[in-house]
Amino acid sequence: MTPSSPPDARQPTEQQEMRAGLPRARAALARAASRYAASPPGRLRALRGAFLDAHTDAVYAELTGGRTRGARLAALAADAARAFPGLVPSAAELAADRALAQAGKAGHEIDLGLFFSRILRSPLSGGHLMDSLLSPTERALRLLPEFTATGHADLGSVRLERRDGVARLTLCRDDCLNAEDNRQVDDMETAVDLALLDPGVELCLLRGGEMTHPRYAGKRVFSAGINLKSLHAGGISLVGFLLRRELGYLHKIWRGVRVDDDMSWHSPYRAKPWVAAVDTFAIGGGMQLLLVVDHVLAASDAYLSLPAAQEGIVPGVANFRLPRFTGPRLARRIILEGHRVRATDPEAGLLIDEVHGPDDLDAAVEHSLDRLRSPAVTANRKMLNTGEEDLDAFRRYMADFALEQAFRLYSADVIGKVGRFSARAGTPVG
Repeated sequence: MTPSSPPDARQPTEQQEMRAGLPRARAALARAASRYAASPPGRLRALRGAFLDAHTDAVYAELTGGRTRGARLAALAADAARAFPGLVPSAAELAADRALAQAGKAGHEIDLGLFFSRILRSPLSGGHLMDSLLSPTERALRLLPEFTATGHADLGSVRLERRDGVARLTLCRDDCLNAEDNRQVDDMETAVDLALLDPGVELCLLRGGEMTHPRYAGKRVFSAGINLKSLHAGGISLVGFLLRRELGYLHKIWRGVRVDDDMSWHSPYRAKPWVAAVDTFAIGGGMQLLLVVDHVLAASDAYLSLPAAQEGIVPGVANFRLPRFTGPRLARRIILEGHRVRATDPEAGLLIDEVHGPDDLDAAVEHSLDRLRSPAVTANRKMLNTGEEDLDAFRRYMADFALEQAFRLYSADVIGKVGRFSARAGTPVG
């Protein structure tokens, strides 16, 4: 057999072409995407990674007018698909995947995870993206005049009421124990924006409403976490749920909503104190919410848990924030082993400020709100949060999270677990 000829060292490899000047690299990427369209995805992902490793800031600058325009996650991905063919899935590919159950999807979201991971890895581009995502949504700006006038907004899965200077956000997905899906993430971000933008609001309260679910009918429930039925059906998206949730309303609760007004010279972020009251349980994303608020009350029969590792996914930013509250050993028990923290357990004091009997919780909530009305609370809250959580460390965490969570969504164990879950009924969701 005649040995094959060695590659000509003078011929550029595809990896080298990906790292060439942006126009040349863009053309090379488009050729590679066409050539490997029917191949296993690993090789093309390696080339996409090489392209982004060399050109992330240039790509992001082109998509955002030199970082002069704000960016939204879904719009940014759509613009990238048009401007850089082969870099991320096309609109048609994503639409086809959305119509399928999770087990039948092609896994195009992994490529979105790669794209956003590289952007967030860059201090320049990632910093701009995170700051852009703190701007209020168009939906919130559209609803703001009516909410400031009436003090009421029914967003579907969240009801918002302003009373005595308090924005009261009630999670009201009574059919599924406030399990979150794409719809609820959108409603929550809108509600958070409205609460932070309304000048009549001094502070904010999060609480679950009464359920109609047979097992908990008539009881308040805080949150059952991610909706595994929606995940099985393909309705939990990386961009619209898993990334938007962390970089959208949770980050806004922590840092504030970005505004451009006469006080922007002082701070471009409008933040307010937050109280959460936990009835029955705060599972998964519900427990994650408690890590960004200022005061937590719980009924004595409530519990907290983060079962994401048992479900096969990563519990958002809890891996980053929880050890600050509990220390690393207890955080590992909660995240890796599924340890439940009951409100009456000794370690619950690390996560819950007050525990009251279920019949006494309403009055205790009102007392806690009164204690946070001091004008200096917001300024001190800002300085506490600034010292507690480094923004660049959060950005780097989210860069890793974007890709790790994308892989987890399409892992065999996750698909198997959510498939088995779809046959069960009457239990907490996530």
